[in-house]
Amino acid sequence: MNGKGRAGNIPQLALTLTRRAALVGFGTMASAAVAHKSRLGSSAPIVTKITLRADDDRAITIFDWSPTRCAVGTIFFSHGAGSSPDKYTRLIEPWVMQGWRVLAPLHVDSRDHPDTGNYAGLASWKTRLEDLRALSAYLGGEHYVAAGHSYGGLVALTLGGAQSIPPQGVTRPLHDDKVQAVVAFSPPAPIPVLVTREGYAEISVPAFIQTGTLDIVPGITDDSKDGWKGHLVPYDAAAAGGHRYGLVLAGVDHYFGGAICDYDKAGPPQLAQLDAAVSLSSLFLRAHGLNQNGARKGLEERITDRLPIRLLGK
Repeated sequence: MNGKGRAGNIPQLALTLTRRAALVGFGTMASAAVAHKSRLGSSAPIVTKITLRADDDRAITIFDWSPTRCAVGTIFFSHGAGSSPDKYTRLIEPWVMQGWRVLAPLHVDSRDHPDTGNYAGLASWKTRLEDLRALSAYLGGEHYVAAGHSYGGLVALTLGGAQSIPPQGVTRPLHDDKVQAVVAFSPPAPIPVLVTREGYAEISVPAFIQTGTLDIVPGITDDSKDGWKGHLVPYDAAAAGGHRYGLVLAGVDHYFGGAICDYDKAGPPQLAQLDAAVSLSSLFLRAHGLNQNGARKGLEERITDRLPIRLLGK
């Protein structure tokens, strides 16, 4: 689908957005997925909730996963359209087990939000940015990593410098100088009312961008067999030399087979592949969220152009 065709579907795209939208073989990773489940077990991190206020006094519910020990750092996580933070436990809990505090707003487009019916179309774009601004103010001067999936991946990349289209009522700058790095799972391909390829190219911090070879979302990506490549545009467009990484997982769809975002999606859950994504994203977090030289070296050593786990770097 070319840019013109995508622009012609802007109303449908807006509606769609509000409703959804270790380097070894997968055999070895399957064992890792079982180990991950066993490792968390009854010791899985406990999530609490806090309430913040937007400038218009709108209540913002924040899911707060805090490690049992002193946190090594903070991650802001923005969920996919129509989803909610608690549908990402298989992604978030391993980060928390490694010492990260994860703060995740329940955005108004979530099917679990009591006021979701009051925010039609792209109204959620404005409130998502307001949610993260309120969260940033709550954190004070502390730096953090911006992370997200799908629609939330766009939010994370925007906080990290991508020049997205400001929604009505929100002024620039949209980025946050406190962002150290970005982790974006399946961010949307360029959509004229939200972000362009040129806008994605302005990402200004280290970034880790993930997709899979079955990551095709009707209305958001090209419907062809290579449509999944639209999710890699932020990586492709970013300038070289800024510690940007693109992860491609063979056979992985937008929801990891229903393991994240929407548990009703067709399975089976792609747990081994999700564990691989968590493992590499965790290495990235240590490398560019905590500035660990050993982790940076380890990440560089894992760069490969081969599937099933293709890690690109520039």
